[in-house]
Amino acid sequence: MTTTPKVTRYRLRAGAPLAPRPADPEAARAAAAAAMEARPAPAAVTMHPLQQRLPQQEASVEEAVATEAEHDIDKIRREGLTGRQLRMARRVAQKQGLEVASDFDAVRQLRALGVDPFQRSNIIELVVPEQEQDKSASAPVPAPRVQLPSTVPEGDRQLPSTERADPAEQRASEIRGIQRDLARRRRRRMALLGLRLMLFVLLPTVLAGYYFFAVATPMFATRSEFVIQQAEPQSGAGLGGLFQGTSMATQQDSITVQSYLTSRAAMVRLDEEEGFKQVFSDPAIDPLQRLDQPATNEAAYDLYQDHVKISYDPTEGIVKMEVIAPDPETSQRFSEALLSYAEEQVDQLTARLRNDQMQGARDSYEAAEARRAEALANWLRIQEEVQQIDPVGETAARTQQISALETQRQQLQLELQTRLAVRRPNEAQVNSIKSQIAGIEELITDLRREMTEASEAGSSLAARNTELRLAEEDYGFQTLLVQQALQQMEAAQIEANRQVRYLSLGVEPVAPDEATYPKALENTALALLIFSGIYLMLSLTVSILREQVSS
Repeated sequence: MTTTPKVTRYRLRAGAPLAPRPADPEAARAAAAAAMEARPAPAAVTMHPLQQRLPQQEASVEEAVATEAEHDIDKIRREGLTGRQLRMARRVAQKQGLEVASDFDAVRQLRALGVDPFQRSNIIELVVPEQEQDKSASAPVPAPRVQLPSTVPEGDRQLPSTERADPAEQRASEIRGIQRDLARRRRRRMALLGLRLMLFVLLPTVLAGYYFFAVATPMFATRSEFVIQQAEPQSGAGLGGLFQGTSMATQQDSITVQSYLTSRAAMVRLDEEEGFKQVFSDPAIDPLQRLDQPATNEAAYDLYQDHVKISYDPTEGIVKMEVIAPDPETSQRFSEALLSYAEEQVDQLTARLRNDQMQGARDSYEAAEARRAEALANWLRIQEEVQQIDPVGETAARTQQISALETQRQQLQLELQTRLAVRRPNEAQVNSIKSQIAGIEELITDLRREMTEASEAGSSLAARNTELRLAEEDYGFQTLLVQQALQQMEAAQIEANRQVRYLSLGVEPVAPDEATYPKALENTALALLIFSGIYLMLSLTVSILREQVSS
């Protein structure tokens, strides 16, 4: 009589959890061996002829098992598991003492044992504190439990279930569980993301919008434009004449005026003359734009930079100014005051250059005038000393006298020759004529001596005439120098006038009738963009650091 071997079947109880696998695989195998030895030996049976073909059947079963394993591994690959999950599965498999060929094989074997490699409890068991390790080393090792399928008690006997679980259904249920777990994690992450966005982006944006729409004090802006011009100079030669009449000629002056209007000096002057600090210390202004009492110059200057905006366009040479104040009249008043400061600054830029040019020409003219006055005084003194005004006329008169005397002498000589030509000339007449001739010659000699020789009373007439002529020529030369200095001074005056800069208003300051600031909608949208950018940058940084730490 042939008896078939008894095949033990196990019936899994619905909803029953699998027994946890012992932490030590060697202890599990030792417990299983002890249980097998305690089990009674089966009765001897006679092998059926069909049972002799078991080796071939076992080979086919192994092939089927291998094929099914490959099929399961392909399904696991299609699940799209990350590298981190695969590495985690390999660690759990090593913890369970399994021999795996790949990370996907580790996932398959763990699922076959009923262990979820991605469950938090399994991940936490991978890390054992040192204190617990010390305690486990000193404490006695408890008896390991064998992880077996749970059975359903039937009366006094424990019989395995006769129902066979469908592997496809089991895999499908596991996949559905994984999908539900992924969906649950996704929902949790989305909820956390929404909470973070609400705390770090939406809430600050709402607060900023509430400030701009409800709290911020309306501000009025007065806009004006002006340009700095220069008098049209003479066309210069070379490259310097290319920029005459363009904005490049006054670019430096425009930048200097812009720097002055945005400086502390302009703020201090505006506060002294127009009460800048007092205007912005009004309790009606919101706290973010109000100056605390007493306000320091640094705090007032920070507020001044926010409420006085000046820009310069180098292509057109136009300076644009915007003055913001709590009321339109104050804004216009501040703008007009700053324009007057700018005009004074423009005048001061070339005042020193113009004064230096004019001072040099003026000094030269004054020196020439002094030298001409000195020459004129010297000429007058010489005229008074020699008692002679016109040296040329005096010399001409003396020369005429000598010529007249010589003419008279010649006439007398002719008359004398006539009287001597008779046979019996009159002695008295001849002697009279001779005496006249001798007197005339003596007079001519004296006149000539006075003109060329120095007398006992003073110098000669020629010396006096020469001195007078030198004094006269010196005076004429100094007069010519005075005329040239005067011409130079006039030219310097014209050039100084060309150096003058003018501030011409293109757009005059007019008080607005509606509030210009705050631009609530634009500022709120800008705040949303700023907070979103900050959150995105921080989240990317945290994600990168977390990935680096966990890898």
